[in-house]
Amino acid sequence: MYLDKLDKYSVRDIMSNDFVKLHYSTSRKEVIEKMLTHQVGEIIICNDRDELLTLFTFKDIFTAMDGEDDFDITLASEEKKEIVSINPGAKAIEARDLMQKRAVGRLPVMEGKKIIGIVRVYDILNKVYSKVDQMHEVFGTIINNLHEGVCLVDKEGTVILWTERIEKIYNIKSEEILGKKLKEFFPTALLLRALEEKKTIENVYHSPKKDSYAIISAVPIFIEGEFAGAVSTDRDITENTNLSMELESAKEKLDFLQTEVNKIHEEQYTFDKVNGKSEVILEKIHTAVQVAKTNSSVLIGGESGTGKEVFARAIHQASDRVGPFVAINCSAIPENIFESEMFGYEGGAFTGALNKGKVGKVEFADKGTLFLDEIGDMPLYMQAKILRVLQDRQIVRVGGEEPIDVDIRIISATHRDLKAMMTAGKFREDLFYRLNVVNIQLPGLRFRKEDIPLLLNQFIHEFCSENNIAEPKINSEVFQVLMSYDWPGNIRELKNTVEHLVVFSKNKEIVMSSIPVQILEKLEGTREINSIKTFELQENINYIEINTIKKAMEAVEGNKMRAAKLLKIPRSTLYYKIKFHNIKEYL
Repeated sequence: MYLDKLDKYSVRDIMSNDFVKLHYSTSRKEVIEKMLTHQVGEIIICNDRDELLTLFTFKDIFTAMDGEDDFDITLASEEKKEIVSINPGAKAIEARDLMQKRAVGRLPVMEGKKIIGIVRVYDILNKVYSKVDQMHEVFGTIINNLHEGVCLVDKEGTVILWTERIEKIYNIKSEEILGKKLKEFFPTALLLRALEEKKTIENVYHSPKKDSYAIISAVPIFIEGEFAGAVSTDRDITENTNLSMELESAKEKLDFLQTEVNKIHEEQYTFDKVNGKSEVILEKIHTAVQVAKTNSSVLIGGESGTGKEVFARAIHQASDRVGPFVAINCSAIPENIFESEMFGYEGGAFTGALNKGKVGKVEFADKGTLFLDEIGDMPLYMQAKILRVLQDRQIVRVGGEEPIDVDIRIISATHRDLKAMMTAGKFREDLFYRLNVVNIQLPGLRFRKEDIPLLLNQFIHEFCSENNIAEPKINSEVFQVLMSYDWPGNIRELKNTVEHLVVFSKNKEIVMSSIPVQILEKLEGTREINSIKTFELQENINYIEINTIKKAMEAVEGNKMRAAKLLKIPRSTLYYKIKFHNIKEYL
């Protein structure tokens, strides 16, 4: 019986070493591409230690997507399915029984946590059966549930097995073809070639019918050295072929959208969009316009929130450079990955690296502008490497050897005092002079207060348009407060404050209670100190306390709970002080 033959072989005897492994950080798109490139029906997914995590087939990928079109999601986010595996020392009959019991078409072969091979249905068919009709009887249930269609012919080319899956691929029922010569239906079938040449033919792409695509492999069957027939597996790849076409179409759409986005950016980041009429800001714009058409390095200084990146983008848009504007926040990149982020890396350069490598930010900015924001936070070892890029106009990827030419213009920005950092040994003097060819120091908002009304109107209009709400008016008292405030966070703080003012406006008007508490607190302290008219300590204390309570109550429209919170005292203390000072309007 055939069971005796199964008992003669171990799993190691019948397993295949032909499989593809990928890291769990691989994206869906890359998995599909690997399946198409290597023409395999499964992908082995491993962790950082090359240990088996799971196994994915085309069905698993499309089931996990369930209508989603995000192909960049990694396999790490997919739900892991239970993996049925077997060890190489087990008997072939155990593999047969396990596959039949679990209705699977493949078994990973494991030594410990490492995968060393894979057992597929036709591996068993090719190795252990002497009678083809017995194959059909034993494995009928299993192979009818495979993703691949299976055709089995004897050595005369007569079809003796035609599974349900292959019926769907070729639209031919088993009763039509069983017992007949395969050549009558498919004169140029790959299986006939394998039968004639007695050689294995693997992973040939073909289209069996219109709008249908498949990958076929054909294997001759030898039992104890005697030729018995041949088996073919057809894997329907219509879905992933269509998916590949859709991906290409989506790429074209993305390219078009990217072009449109670039146009929007070009309109958004121009010097015309830099809102300000003060003499100091117009002078900075004039300097930036002059340097924009050159390739000179520009160092933009100024406090946080003064619009350094806006100026950098405007300089890029006004230049003749055709490449992209690539911004890097030097304070946001961990030191241990700074070099790979900047220069990219070759495939397999380090643990966790993508197999195909990665393009770095500098290379991506070729023929464009590289904006190094917060350059003062760049690690010293990277400062030396950036200096070399400026000198040689070349980079070398991490793990690579060949230099890559780059044509970049560098604009850098910082809120730090780089000269003081040079004195302290925290910033390279040679790099400073390379970056500081043209220096633009942007003024804080407190030095250009005449621009505050323009910026207020701009931010109110933008926020209201984005949120589809009517633009409120600004109460004159509020306007005076905003003009008196120093704006330590500069334009960024003003923009955030505008959102707060609009959200808490009353009856389409921005009133005192709309102003953020921290602004009122800072102004109140300054005003009360300037209002002191006597040197009697207790009288001044009482005066400041009474007026502070009154201002707080006015700001919150008489709400004692909010006033207490504003004053940072318990509500009971506020009640006591109102009664103690006899503040009648709030008794």
